[in-house]
Amino acid sequence: MSRRNASKLVHLASSAWFMLSAGYILVFALRQANINWWVIFSLSGYSALLISLLVSLYLFAIFRGAGRSQKIEAEHPLTTTNYYMMFYIVAPFLGGLAGCLGMTGARRVSELLLGIALGTLATTFLVWIVVDPAAGLLEMLLPEGRKHRAKRLAQIKALREKRQEQQKRLLAEILTQEERDRCRWEQALQPYAEKLARLLSKRETGDKQAENKAVDIGANAWQMGGLNCMRQLHSMAMEICRKKCRDSMIVDYISIWWDGIGSWRNTSLG
Repeated sequence: MSRRNASKLVHLASSAWFMLSAGYILVFALRQANINWWVIFSLSGYSALLISLLVSLYLFAIFRGAGRSQKIEAEHPLTTTNYYMMFYIVAPFLGGLAGCLGMTGARRVSELLLGIALGTLATTFLVWIVVDPAAGLLEMLLPEGRKHRAKRLAQIKALREKRQEQQKRLLAEILTQEERDRCRWEQALQPYAEKLARLLSKRETGDKQAENKAVDIGANAWQMGGLNCMRQLHSMAMEICRKKCRDSMIVDYISIWWDGIGSWRNTSLG
């Protein structure tokens, strides 16, 4: 078993011990208030479900942090050491041991268990809620840690700006290439656009021969430049047809004829 898996198991056990101690203190307090056992058991079912959910979420976050820690050794020279991490994980057990030693003179088992539970709860709260955040804050205030953090943030900012510049440059290159393609295709597509416009203006839409001609033109455009080339040819043909037939309505049969050529899809049929 690797050290990481062992630390996860120990952390799971210590968390379970902590929740068990908290549950014992709650039950002890309810019994001291003369609450019947059936009331305690009826409440414990819902409480156990809620506690289990919270513990699961907490352990999920802890396990992810153990697998890919955000802390950097140069910025956190204490809290990233194996000794500190072990101390942090076994804090509930240490608290239970301290509570047991503090209740050596107890006459009843319930008092001894209460002392162990209180020691666990107090130590865990002190280490996890007070000591650990305070230690992390002090580490961030150290000169070396602050210097390394500032350098790291500057590197991250520079890397982010570099990526943004690369994205902008790539986008500009794509737009430039598209403009070059449009200019290059415009002359080559002009005869095909005029031919398509004539097919529409002469209302040869019901003619199978006209459809075959339009399909051949669309296939040539697809081979020439793909979907963008077909779109440009379609736009040019429709523009020519509108200029020639200003007073009549034009139906876009080109999209119908080309449906299925390459990646061209007739949106009016979708």
